[in-house]
Amino acid sequence: MISRKQRLQFRDFSTLSAEDREMGERNKVNGSVVNIFRVLMNHPKLARSWSRFAGYILSRQTLPAREREILILRIGWLNQAQYEWEQHVRIGKSAGLTDAEIDQITKGPTAGWDRDDAALVQAADDLFENSVVSDETWKTLSERYNTEQIMDAVFTIGQYNLVSWALNSFGVPLDDYLPGSKK
Repeated sequence: MISRKQRLQFRDFSTLSAEDREMGERNKVNGSVVNIFRVLMNHPKLARSWSRFAGYILSRQTLPAREREILILRIGWLNQAQYEWEQHVRIGKSAGLTDAEIDQITKGPTAGWDRDDAALVQAADDLFENSVVSDETWKTLSERYNTEQIMDAVFTIGQYNLVSWALNSFGVPLDDYLPGSKK
């Protein structure tokens, strides 16, 4: 992963309206607001709008959590987004991914996956490389997933591609509880 310099400082939450402060403080781990929200709260209106969609993708979509995390980790890896990667390794493990599967994600769709999981990894690669899921990948996905699930897969990859760009561009530092953080 590529280390990046922090470009946007953390927002002083005492300068936020009560409503905005409450929104930002809903995103805590170990009692502290996660760094992505400490940065995003520099633009509360954007953070609020983005959070509605991100919340759907992260917790209310139609794909099972394990498959969602395969997609998120793969696009995070392709974008070399260290913050996203480290956060979602933790989330992915809680969703059932093994250390071996997380390692496979870094190696791509031909790294020993079964056909269905390989298609998920390939979908992220297809979108990253060509901005479209290939016909072959689509066919494989459609044998397992319904229309809503395939749509959620594409939007999950797109959402976390966007998040990767933002994290990398803003230089959001790793939270203290993540491996590789400068505690």
